[in-house]
Amino acid sequence: MKITDVRAFNDTDLAERLDSAKQELMKLREKYATRQLEDTSQIRQVKRDIARLLSERRARQLKQMQGSK
Repeated sequence: MKITDVRAFNDTDLAERLDSAKQELMKLREKYATRQLEDTSQIRQVKRDIARLLSERRARQLKQMQGSK
């Protein structure tokens, strides 16, 4: 997922994607712990996607706060 894709999401889609990414990360960590995960780079990729989603959410919050002043 690229940052341009993330910026195109509305607020509800952003929250839904964030929740699903966190759930996916939990599943990947469980698979890693039980040695069922073959491609460990998936964990890093999902963590980066979560960071992108959180960054965009925070940027929108700051923009909204600037607009209300």
